[in-house]
This record gives sequence, structure tokens and C-alpha cells, in this order.
Amino acid sequence: MALFVWQILLCLFPWLLFLLLSVVLRWPVVCSWMEVAVRAAGWRLWMTMCLILQLPLDRNPQTGTKEARPPGTAFKTTGGPRFICKPTTLARYLLRYCGSLARSRLASWPRGDPHLQTLCSLMCGPHEDTLQFTRDHLVLRDGGIVALDWAVGTRLGEGGGRRSSTPPVLLLIPQYWGGMSNHLKALCLLALRQGFYVVVFHPRGTAGCPLTTTRLTEFGDPADLEQAVVYVHSRHPSSALVAVSEGSGSGILLSYLGEKGSSSYLTAAAAISPVLLGQVWFEADMPPIYRWGALFQRKQQLRRYETSFRSILDVDKALSSPSLREFEETFFCRAYPATDWDNYWDRNEPLRDADEVAVPVLCICSWDDPLLPPASTLPLPLFQSSPYFMLLMTERGGHCGFTVEDQQEDRNWSHMVVLDYFKVVADFLKVEERDGGARGSLVGERRAAMLRRARLQTQNQNCVETGEEFKWKRSYTG
Repeated sequence: MALFVWQILLCLFPWLLFLLLSVVLRWPVVCSWMEVAVRAAGWRLWMTMCLILQLPLDRNPQTGTKEARPPGTAFKTTGGPRFICKPTTLARYLLRYCGSLARSRLASWPRGDPHLQTLCSLMCGPHEDTLQFTRDHLVLRDGGIVALDWAVGTRLGEGGGRRSSTPPVLLLIPQYWGGMSNHLKALCLLALRQGFYVVVFHPRGTAGCPLTTTRLTEFGDPADLEQAVVYVHSRHPSSALVAVSEGSGSGILLSYLGEKGSSSYLTAAAAISPVLLGQVWFEADMPPIYRWGALFQRKQQLRRYETSFRSILDVDKALSSPSLREFEETFFCRAYPATDWDNYWDRNEPLRDADEVAVPVLCICSWDDPLLPPASTLPLPLFQSSPYFMLLMTERGGHCGFTVEDQQEDRNWSHMVVLDYFKVVADFLKVEERDGGARGSLVGERRAAMLRRARLQTQNQNCVETGEEFKWKRSYTG
């Protein structure tokens, strides 16, 4: 009889244990302890994985970042990111009217882990790829071709949001190795919904763009972008033209702004997780998984056209390069005569003509960006002295990540900031124009640029219309 009772109790033990746990877990204190224990165990497991993958561990969800913040900031947002800039009228206007500038609402660990954010933003596609584009193939002066993808809506029949009579045009510049990342697609979709015309610039030989010359775009060479900007402006001459670069795509955007100065057709620009110092970035040690991913993309481009390039460079050596620097040096410093690594950066460093920039530029960076050199290498004196450069620095966000805390909100904080920033800058310029520009020199510079552009506009449009400057072919892509 006793044996029978023990058998019954043994059979009922799992159910009794389950009932006891159900009762215990209803207590708030126990739930809190369990959450802390699971979080700590998850952090330990993730830390072990990062050590195996040789990923840097600069952040702990309990202790925060280890790196000190830079001194001398002009403005500090309350409980949010740090806004580093020269105290100009425009900077104060942005702080007053650009609400998303101060409300970061960035996710904490684990969704806010820099590596998880970075990998998701660059590699993982959206659940439903609904964007539709029309493509213009632009034939340049030297016979090369770049592609411009115009966002026209979604496969669900969703077009652009409510637009004004002359909606602004948003020009997007992808990563240096090309292609449309999840991060860039999300920005396209949000801008389309907010009423922007959206166009994506694809350099030579990237994103299916045919390569008609034995030349790829150098890191900071803005020549192709300059011609593309003129063409985009000719399509919408009455609309304001703004530009956003993603990660290493900032190289050609910042170079373009410096070379064109006040003659640029752009009204404002922004760079998300930008590479501000190109040579430093190429020479820095990048975590192996990111270095392998970037090299894989670059080598895939070369493999596609290796037969054409064998006559001007050592393709096998480039394909066996173990670092981005060696690949870049082999490809560009030996394929073209009379150049070496230092000369390459003399003509391609993104900020080489930073003093000539006459367009407001907002750079959004994070302390824990795993693809860029440490934040201590940022050129802070530029942001503290130039009235056109502004730096928005967050404690977390990864590389082009900036995931928001609210899991129900499928949006990226940096995207919201950038689009709000463009709208506020447009309002600021209208106010300054109406008031005669008496409160600062920014509008005076922009007015002079407009006059110069007006003198050149007829000539440029005539060139486009007669085919002397460009040729283009439209195709449809998904």
C-alpha cells in the first residue's frame, strides 16, 4: 500500500511542481529576480560568443560605456544624445524645433547591443520587401555608368505620402561596397511615406549597375556623384535637394560638399554613422567578422569583372588581400599610374576641403559603433568651429542601428531625426530669407550660392536637354 502511495505521489510530482512554480511566479519580487537572473545569464552567454567571434566588448548593460565623453560640447540635450557644434542660430533653431533630436528612446540590451543592431541593419532584410523602384542608367562623361533608383511606391499599392506642390528630393548614398541594406530600405520607405521624392545613387559596378569602363569609384571621389546631382536637379529643378549617406558612403558625399562648396545644389545633408577620416578607417583594426563581410562585398565586385581588370592590375593579389587597406591599395594605387597610398588620400580624404563646405551637415554617431575607429578619433574641432558641421552623439546605436526602445514601433531613431532635421532646416531657411538674413551668415552664404546656381542653371539644363552632358536609360527594378 505504501509503495502504491509513493508511486502516485511520484506521478503527481511534476504537476505539483508546475503548480507551485505558477503560484510563485505570480509574486512581483520573484518575477523581478527571475528577469534579472535570465538577463545576467543571457549577457554571460552573449559575452562568451563575442569573445569567440573576437567582437569588442565595450559595453555592459549594467555599467554602461567605458569611454569618456569629449569635452567642450556646445549644447547638451536633456537626457539624450550630445549635440556637438558651434553655437549658431541654426543650431539653436534645431534644438528648439527638432524634437526628435533630444528624444533618442534607444533600445537597451539585448536589442540595443551594438553588434546585434549592426548585423541586423546591414544584413537582415525586412519581413516584406515592398519597395518598388524605377531605374535610370546615367552615362557619364567618360562613358561610365551609374544607376539612380527612384522609389515609386510599394507592392501593396502604397505610394508617397501627402506631398506639397514641390516636394523635396532625398538622395540616398549606400555603403562604399554598394547595395541596398535593410537600414537604407527602411529610410526609403519612411521618407516616401512622409512625402519626399526618394532616389538612391548606385556607383559604378554596384547593385547590378553595368561596368563599361575599367574603373570603380574611389572611396572619396565625388566626380560621378556630382554629375548625378546635376541630373537629379534637372529632373526636379523647383524642389529642394537633400542627401543622406549610410556609413562609408559618407566618403563621396563629404568630398562632394567640400569640392562644390557654395555651388552645390544640395540644401542640406546628413551622414549616419559616417567615416569622417578615411585613411584612419582603412588602417584601423576592424573586428574579423566585419572585415570579412566588407572584403567579401568588394571582392565579389572584382570577381564579376576580373577579366576586364586583369590588363591593368594584379587581380589575384587583390582577391587574396586580407584587409581593406591592402585591397584598396592594390586596386587603386597600382591600377593607375603615378600614385601611392599617401597620394591616394591626398585627393580622396573626405574632409580634405571641409573649410569650403557651405551646406548644413548633420553627422549621427554612436559611442559603441563596432565598424568605426574609437570616438576619441573624431575630428571634434571641426564641429566646434565650423558653422555647417554638427555632430549628434549617442551612447548606443551600433553602426547604422539606432533601434528604438518601443518594440511596437518599427522605425529607426536616426531616420526620424534626419527627416525632421531636413524639414526644420527648410523652415529655418524660409524664416531667414523672410527676415533678410539679419540673424546670421548662413543664409547669406546660401543666397550667394543660389545666385551662382541661377547663372549656371540655364547652361546646365541646356547641356542635359541636348545630350551633351548626360545620357540615360530607364528600366524597372523591384
